[in-house]
Amino acid sequence: MSLASKDLLISLAILLLVLGTPCSGAFWNTQNKIKTAVLLSPKIEVGPGSVSNKYYYDIEFPRGHVALKGFNAEVIDEAGNPVPLHQTYLHHWVLVRYYESKSKLATHTNYDPHRVLHVSDSISNSSEFVVRNSGICQGNTLGQYYGLGSETRGTNTDIPDPFGIEIGNPAEVPEGFEEKWMLNIHAIDTRGVEDKLGCTECRCDLYNVTVNEFGIPLSPSYEGGLNCCYDQTQCRLKKGFQGPKRALYLRYTVKWIDWDEYVVPVKIYILDVTDTLKISDTSSSIDSSNHDCRVEYKVDPCNSDPKKDNECVHVKRTRLPMQKGGNVVYGVAHQHSGGIGATLYGQDGRVICTSMSNYGSGDEAGNEAGYIVGMTTCYPKPGSVKIFDGETLTLESNYSSSTRSHTGVMGLFYLLVAEQLPHEHYLTHSSPFFRNINNVLN
Repeated sequence: MSLASKDLLISLAILLLVLGTPCSGAFWNTQNKIKTAVLLSPKIEVGPGSVSNKYYYDIEFPRGHVALKGFNAEVIDEAGNPVPLHQTYLHHWVLVRYYESKSKLATHTNYDPHRVLHVSDSISNSSEFVVRNSGICQGNTLGQYYGLGSETRGTNTDIPDPFGIEIGNPAEVPEGFEEKWMLNIHAIDTRGVEDKLGCTECRCDLYNVTVNEFGIPLSPSYEGGLNCCYDQTQCRLKKGFQGPKRALYLRYTVKWIDWDEYVVPVKIYILDVTDTLKISDTSSSIDSSNHDCRVEYKVDPCNSDPKKDNECVHVKRTRLPMQKGGNVVYGVAHQHSGGIGATLYGQDGRVICTSMSNYGSGDEAGNEAGYIVGMTTCYPKPGSVKIFDGETLTLESNYSSSTRSHTGVMGLFYLLVAEQLPHEHYLTHSSPFFRNINNVLN
């Protein structure tokens, strides 16, 4: 049988089966099945210059075997009004999946700063542990399922049909455990502070901090970052400024559909431009490599003529071997103020995705001047952008350094990758009749 005839028969078989299947609409379009929930985090209390960086466990979230189709959030006040970034800066929020033992005694509250979730391959000595994404960073670093910052209102997180993030599969949940979700919210109130940008960049001198949240002294060379703006720290206010405390909430919107055979699963990869790969001395295999993701870094000020702004761009790159590849379904970068954009390149130099920073131009929430209010996203046509197994990618993050240094910046890249295209998934996950067609033609 000729190749053309074989392809034609496969295509006809797919068409006939899909058109004759009662649930065929689910394969091509899940829009009519999408469920949406708008939920609130626990109350966040902040005063002028104060920081709230708390971890909320067992939050309200869809239960059961479902496919996530989108997740986004924004900070609101008690009346439900969006709060602009120039009043309360949303440094980041992250959503983490974890398993908790059903027999675990309730020895902690939903917010417990000393509670730590571990990444574990064994459940024998763990009552709760993170179920991290497929990313390549070490331990529980960047293991979240979703996460954004100031750009959250203007960044699309929807997953195109027929793809979805599978959660709640009872076959994957260890016996005696249940799936739960944790939300970390890091907010900085900048009302009345001396230096808004400095406070959002967590400059240590503005917080009068010399030790981290665990009391360990910071290096004199550490000028700013997460170690200086932890929970309940205070950024320096203008002399004599007074203002009331506020009660805020993170309003988060979840989209999902019930899981079925028509949903094509995607894996989450979060890549970090600070990742420095360390290869084992005894092997050059990717399996034996150790990633050191530092998450944040510093951008030094520009040394050239400040009038030549196009020359004042700080470029940071890293090379990242990917043990497993697939078809890119979605891509977006995460940067802080001063960020210009980031690009992920394939081993041959092809562009996998470029994500650019969008800045606001006004005062209202979602359009705040001087702040990143959105990141552009990539939605490649399925099958058009592929990462190959074992391919080494290059991540490049660009920041402006024309006027001042930037501390605590990030250069992350979030990817959704499908190991199978829709027709490939359907061949292997649908009815036995359909799965056997390919065998017959072979």
